[in-house]
Amino acid sequence: MKILIIEDEVLLADSLKALLEGKGFQAEAVYDGEAGREYALLGVYDLLILDVMMPGLDGYHVARAVRAARCGTPILMLTARSSLEDRIEGLNAGADYYLPKPFDSRELLACVNALLRRQGDQVDRLSFGNTELDMASCTLSCGEKRVRLSSREFDVMRCLLQAGERNLSKEAILARVWGYDSEAVENHVEVYAGFLRKKLRSIGSNVRIEAVRRQGYHLEVDGPC
Repeated sequence: MKILIIEDEVLLADSLKALLEGKGFQAEAVYDGEAGREYALLGVYDLLILDVMMPGLDGYHVARAVRAARCGTPILMLTARSSLEDRIEGLNAGADYYLPKPFDSRELLACVNALLRRQGDQVDRLSFGNTELDMASCTLSCGEKRVRLSSREFDVMRCLLQAGERNLSKEAILARVWGYDSEAVENHVEVYAGFLRKKLRSIGSNVRIEAVRRQGYHLEVDGPC
């Protein structure tokens, strides 16, 4: 699971990052609302931890921008503002949970796990059209037919399934699958999209990986097997 921390208190942000990584999560931290919005809208994270009180673009604006882009990533909002009105504003902005500061690290971890669990079957299995991706076995299936994916194919397919009909840029896929500091280039994404198209056809899937010039990839459904 990959978590983005958007928090202008650098020491707190880095402490949260270390805490989450110590529990087996992948975590990244950014320190202002503008960068946070840009990163969040990549659509490559499983959870956003978002501070409210930030200079410039505050957490409420970031949350609204994320929801306006139809991004359903869970948002855990952190803030020292804990009045009823503040909590209502945070929830109305798109937050899934509102955690007042100061907080115990155990409570934060419990909130993180609860929000990730709320995704239900989507945590263990992703589906689109007549096709399912089993997260535990890295297996793509359509009816009785199934094919195992390599680790890289799995990561790319997971990104595409999470985005569904929404265009996902090659840059976003590169960031999610290869990492921001990787030397991988857009051609790597094209190659793995080709691999996945062949495997989808091999199991009789009605799912197509469509490429849109300068916009990236999205999924479409042709019809039943």
